Amino acid sequence: MSRLIVVSNRVAKPSNTGGSQGGLAVGVLAALSKEGGLWFGWNGKISNNEESNVEIDRRGNIDYATVSLKKNEYNHYYKGFANSVLWPLFHQRPELMRYQKADFLGYHSVNKKFAQHLLNFIQDDDTIWVHDYHLIPLARQLRQLGVKCRIGFFLHTPFPPYDLLRAVPEYREILRELMHYDLVGFQTESDARGFRESMRLSLEASVVNDVVHCGSETTLVKVYPIGIETDSTPNLVAKGKESKDYQRLAHSLGGRKLIIGVDRLDYSKGIEHRFIAYEKLLQQRADLLRQMVYLQVAPTSRGDVQAYDDFASRIDRTAGHIIGTYADFDWMPLRYLNRGFRRNTILAMYQLAQVGFVTPLRDGMNLVAKEYVAAQNPEDPGVLVLSKMAGAAAELDAAVLVNPYDTEAVAKDLARALEMPLDERRDRWQKMMKVLHKNDIYTWQENFLNDLSKPRVPSNQLQNFEVATLSVS
Repeated sequence: MSRLIVVSNRVAKPSNTGGSQGGLAVGVLAALSKEGGLWFGWNGKISNNEESNVEIDRRGNIDYATVSLKKNEYNHYYKGFANSVLWPLFHQRPELMRYQKADFLGYHSVNKKFAQHLLNFIQDDDTIWVHDYHLIPLARQLRQLGVKCRIGFFLHTPFPPYDLLRAVPEYREILRELMHYDLVGFQTESDARGFRESMRLSLEASVVNDVVHCGSETTLVKVYPIGIETDSTPNLVAKGKESKDYQRLAHSLGGRKLIIGVDRLDYSKGIEHRFIAYEKLLQQRADLLRQMVYLQVAPTSRGDVQAYDDFASRIDRTAGHIIGTYADFDWMPLRYLNRGFRRNTILAMYQLAQVGFVTPLRDGMNLVAKEYVAAQNPEDPGVLVLSKMAGAAAELDAAVLVNPYDTEAVAKDLARALEMPLDERRDRWQKMMKVLHKNDIYTWQENFLNDLSKPRVPSNQLQNFEVATLSVS
């Protein structure tokens, strides 16, 4: 029976602390929990020890195999090319790119290192599922080592349009590397279209339906919007309400309406624009002063990357300005916290909030939006204010959709959400819950793995189909 091997930049071992887990971790554990398998990746440690042994840890039916990185590997692969080039580019912020050829070479060197270590675990009938932008070259590295089993790739971030992708000098190589996967999955049709168009325009690839053919390589390209653990969310909310953090927050509100935002401290999340929009609301609606509290939870992210350090300083100044201008001795309009909370607690806080404020400038999906909806009380649900630039907007179109750059309009929509009548709130919530139930985290991983198990389309069949299609048209 085929075994599943999952490969990601970081391996998130489950803990009993109830800590927050991202969509990748939840999805991977959902895929591995049924039949078991292997999860391989970086353990988060930096060590210059010449011995680079793989650490093995078995929990239940899942083996966790992890390796450490040397300092220079971390600098070039993770801090450098992955997060100073690919992350800003994929989130349409090319002006924040810090490209260096040495980082590109280091990025490939670490992928080669991963492939060589992973080779020791691979069996002929295994299925390999690779996750995210850190590991784009991995399939080609494995193929060069003789691996013939099926390999799929899922991109959790957005994928840029062709004109932006060209900002990376080696963009053609990135595209060629993706063609070594049997299946490439994206969050939205816009992302998949960006990839297909880039293949056509830069490498003269043939695209027929969901199949891309380039040279001797053929791959299936499809859309798989990632979901959440919809059915289990109410139980998690109930557990979260037992926490002291939740109870302290509920008590501190004093009957005021709560607006909540939860994000990593990342320039792609739109926190700065969100603060500006909130200040406009404070300026324009004096009747809402003292009637609401905005809680923004933003744990520090990638603090050793310069763009993040600069961004964090701007956010601190903006938050301080709002608090200093509008706060009184018995009211704090904005509570800005640079730390995380346990997932159960956050979910309970979502239910406490009348408004979920989720306005990224660009996001692959954004599971905070989905979790906020799933955490609501069906009898008295809150309102999701959601950026049109988030992948989740394609599914959650019953949210109050906003353009995060139009801060005047966001302020007005935020007021509308705070004052929305119960019947409209229920109607919007019910429509979004239907989507969340239909495409939860388990459906996401099952759809992807089912498609990955299908035979690859031979290139000669694709060419014949393309000719037949052209002659009919």
